Amino acid sequence: MDTEVIRNSGRNIIEIIRTMRPELRKSDRKVADIVLDDPRRIMNATVGETAQLADVSQPTVLRFTTAIGCSGFQDFKIKLAQSLAFGTPATHSVLLDTDEPEIVAEKIFDYTMTSLDWARSRLNKEALHKAIDILAAARTIVFFGFGASGIVARDAQQKFPLFGVPCVAELDSHQQLMVASMMKPGDVAFVISNTGTTRSIIEIARIAHENGATVICLTGSDSPLTHYCDVSLIVETLENTNMYTPTISRIAALVVIDILSTSVALRRPPEDQARIHQMKRQLSDMRKMQPI
Repeated sequence: MDTEVIRNSGRNIIEIIRTMRPELRKSDRKVADIVLDDPRRIMNATVGETAQLADVSQPTVLRFTTAIGCSGFQDFKIKLAQSLAFGTPATHSVLLDTDEPEIVAEKIFDYTMTSLDWARSRLNKEALHKAIDILAAARTIVFFGFGASGIVARDAQQKFPLFGVPCVAELDSHQQLMVASMMKPGDVAFVISNTGTTRSIIEIARIAHENGATVICLTGSDSPLTHYCDVSLIVETLENTNMYTPTISRIAALVVIDILSTSVALRRPPEDQARIHQMKRQLSDMRKMQPI
């Protein structure tokens, strides 16, 4: 990975270390491991202390900082402090075969919370406001998604009808194409794709946009999908594509759906909100155990 790209990427330095670790030299990996294991300790350490902890030479520590895209040890410590400001360090990458279940649970919780904090800090507030305005005024909303994104679409479909907005979730590719082809001004196509590179979802966005529908996308980066969208909600999470990214990106996307649906609900008149409260009470009564 080109260090200049990393230097300018603005990503969490802890996540950069986690991502780059397999590519580093063996001695550099020793420095990476002690940083990931206890980043707060390293933030307060000197070059010599870091070298001693990692059992490497001081030049190796300096080489490590350059390898991960920093201009030196001081620049590395500044970036490390910025990463820690986002919340619990992302030590998820150092899961070991010997980890007991409680340790696995702690690491996965830590990684998920850090990732959500990262996504929150980078969410574009202007785009969020625009999306809420569009959704609140929509005649109909159609949510499109596949796989894990389809789960997010289903969740959105459950929430928005409660607030007086007719909507459906389309998960089948043929049905998606048919529905997008019939959309028109006043309709909203809400397309969901964490990668933003799924060809069929991009095509759905293009067709809906050309037919006059307003297109909102929920995606994980400034991806090709955004080219056909009027509003792009970029929900960037800390990537871990080996096992856990789909879960983390899905949780972040579900949080954004909650933000959107709640914000739309708060704009509804008092009588609509009263109906929602009545519905909630009825659901609560239904869940209660009936006497035999």
